[in-house]
Amino acid sequence: MGIWEIILGAVLIIMSIAIIVVIILQEGNQQGVGVVTGGADTFFSKNKARSIDAFLARWTKVFAVVFVLAVIGLNVLAFFTK
Repeated sequence: MGIWEIILGAVLIIMSIAIIVVIILQEGNQQGVGVVTGGADTFFSKNKARSIDAFLARWTKVFAVVFVLAVIGLNVLAFFTK
């Protein structure tokens, strides 16, 4: 194993864990559940959740792109080091 394969493998593992964590932190899309349970959604709580979800969605995309690039890089290295 070369040094680049080790580095890209480590990046792949880190990005896998990061994607899992960011997806788990995102809030589900359950509209209207507050009415059934008696919880009242205020304007502030709706916008706060929306901004946090937008932040997490943005980072999910970034981690996914880095993950895909690491997979492609590992495959290219494996192809040319045979």
